[in-house]
Amino acid sequence: MSAFHALLPLSDLPPGAMRAFELEGREVVLCRTREGLYALDNICTHAHARLCEGRLRATRLVCPLHGGAFDIRDGRPLGPPAQVPLGAHRVRISDGVIEVALAD
Repeated sequence: MSAFHALLPLSDLPPGAMRAFELEGREVVLCRTREGLYALDNICTHAHARLCEGRLRATRLVCPLHGGAFDIRDGRPLGPPAQVPLGAHRVRISDGVIEVALAD
């Protein structure tokens, strides 16, 4: 089980925003919506684009390259051309700081 990594204060990521980070050599995108905070692999499983350059619409993360969309709650693809889910990571808030633990 991976340890949690402190990323940034919750106040630095407003609702509707996303931010990319590198954790243990892995690119992760952190998304904040009205539904909560979610962390996913930042590289599209279809065409290797950086998802942080796409759009966040409620619980949908849309790839900037071909428009493939993923559910930020669990990383599952929501339609073509994306077919392979994104890695989804655990998120928690500790003393006002967002922390992420990478999935295996």
